[in-house]
Amino acid sequence: MTRHRILGLGLLLVLALMPVLTDLAGQPAFLSLMTRILIYGMAAASLNFVLGFGGMVSFGHAAFFGIGGYVVGFLFFHQTEGTLFLGLIPGTSQLLITLPAAVLVSGLVAALIGTLALRTGGVQFIMITLAFAQMIFFFFVSLKTYGGEDGIIIRRANELPFLNMRDKATFYWVVLAITTLFFLGLRRVVNSSFGAVLDGLRQNERRMAALGVPAFRYKLYAFVLSGMGTGLAGALMANFLRFASPDMLHWTKSGELMVMVILGGVGTLFGPFLGAGAFMVLESVLSSWSEHWPLALGLILLVVVLGTKGGLMALVSRLGGRK
Repeated sequence: MTRHRILGLGLLLVLALMPVLTDLAGQPAFLSLMTRILIYGMAAASLNFVLGFGGMVSFGHAAFFGIGGYVVGFLFFHQTEGTLFLGLIPGTSQLLITLPAAVLVSGLVAALIGTLALRTGGVQFIMITLAFAQMIFFFFVSLKTYGGEDGIIIRRANELPFLNMRDKATFYWVVLAITTLFFLGLRRVVNSSFGAVLDGLRQNERRMAALGVPAFRYKLYAFVLSGMGTGLAGALMANFLRFASPDMLHWTKSGELMVMVILGGVGTLFGPFLGAGAFMVLESVLSSWSEHWPLALGLILLVVVLGTKGGLMALVSRLGGRK
């Protein structure tokens, strides 16, 4: 067994024991923080898939995050009201239905946005993704039936057979299991031939196109996969908060995901999770000291980026004796 696998299994064991450890330490709030870190880690890793591995700087991933959350909210709303969504789709609170639905809808929206945005590049691509995200944000604000600006309340977490999803430890373990499968799937894709082509497009798209690689198609596939992963994270966050609001779709949420990726390390597999953890911890600590905590966070981000030259993962690699 390789060193990386041993470290990975050790980390997974520690994470699995987190509910027990937090209970013994008398810090139950830390379990909620860890749940948020895992969820945001998935969203940041999804963004990093197109940003770090595909070279596509998207500033609209909050749209997919919010759509995933609202799919859960819509389905729960129509279940409690006993009505059909759009007169066709019945509501439900079953996690095995709401999560795939959130992933599917997020993927379809990502396909639509990507089809238009990927015909450009550079600053134009950034602005188009941002513009689409803001249009979707104002669309959900206008939905007065579903709470408008106030958002939609999900009175209880989605149900999973044989499990008590109202229990925080049980919900954490479900999120950990999904995160583990997500990470393994992401690693498989990155290390596949598809990932190699995507990396080639990031380095030199013209040369790859000259070799006969359909650049637009590969980039669109990557963008859709990224949107689906972000939608999955949004659906889990809506279940965790039991609430979905337009704040999940705002451009500042895209900025937070971007900061997590940069803080952890762009173009790394585990970096976004590390960045999400650092961001959540810093937000929790700094916000308790001052209402101007974003200023301190910005200074810390500046130090990390300039000092580590690759984010926290680069620092970890140096401490581990690797370049």
